[in-house]
Formats: sequence, C-alpha cells, structure tokens
Amino acid sequence: MFIFGHVGITLGIFYLLSRVFSKNNFWVMVPWIAFGALLPDFIDKPLGRIILAETIGSGRIFAHTLLFSLLLGLTGYYLYNKGKSELLIIAGASFCHIFEDQIWNSPEVFFWPFLGWEFPKDTISASFIEYLMIILSRSYDLGFTDVFISEIVGMIIIVLLTGKYISEKRKIIRNR
Repeated sequence: MFIFGHVGITLGIFYLLSRVFSKNNFWVMVPWIAFGALLPDFIDKPLGRIILAETIGSGRIFAHTLLFSLLLGLTGYYLYNKGKSELLIIAGASFCHIFEDQIWNSPEVFFWPFLGWEFPKDTISASFIEYLMIILSRSYDLGFTDVFISEIVGMIIIVLLTGKYISEKRKIIRNR
C-alpha cells in the first residue's frame, strides 16, 4: 500500500467510526489521522532503508510492530485523560497503517521483539532512490493488483470526503 491507500482508507475508517460513535467534529481530526496513517513509514523507511540500510535493509521495522502501536496507544490514552486527544488519534491511525500493510503476515516484525530481535531483510535490495522508484511503479501497475486497488480505493475515499467537506462548508456559508 502507498500514500493514497493509507491516508484514504484510514480517513474512511475514522469517518465511519466518527459517524457511529462520536459527535466530535471529524474534520478537525483529519490532519492528525493523515499524519498517523503515514507515521510508521515516516519512521521506518528512512531508518531502515537509509540509516540502517546495510544492517537491517527493510522499511518495515520498529514502527510497524504491535509494541510500537501499544506504546503509542497507551501514551495517547494517558494524554487523552489529561484532555489531549491528538496522540490517541495518531495511535489509532498508525495501527490502521500496520493493519492495512497486513503486517501479521510477517510475525517476526509484528510481534517484535517477542519472536526475536532480528527484522527480516526486504526482498528489494537497492538504494533508497531505486527502491522508491520500484515502489512507485508498482503502486500504479495493474500487475500488482493489491497495491493498485488500495491506491484507487484510497483516492476515491479522499475525493468523496473532500466533496463532503466542501458541501458542509457551503451549507454553513449559505446559512449565515
């Protein structure tokens, strides 16, 4: 999955949850949700593919673990009880990211460090720029259907939510 898939699908999940469980303003949470949806990649891609490329060589390491999600969630819950909900939103969106990556298919990553201290090396062995170009080309290649479909679904959700946001803003302006 890539940017539109992570952001769009996570926004869709949070939007549906906000409609069912909360009367809070969903639109205020959008930047935090989008940030959280990409947080595991913001941490792990530079760390594992650039800084630790020679030793780890993977973009799915520490921030793609259940431990990271639990620690982030517990810290977010603590701050939520102090009146700050942003980190809890980020934690939920970050968990959605690892769920969308189907990280349970790599139990040595998902359950790190409980199944050992090593992370599996990535199947793509290239410099960061080459790796990024391979991932970008796969994201929009029909041959890699899972990634392509998630990107399209994410884009559709983003377009629909943008339309909903514009519609709501127009109603507010008209009612003034």
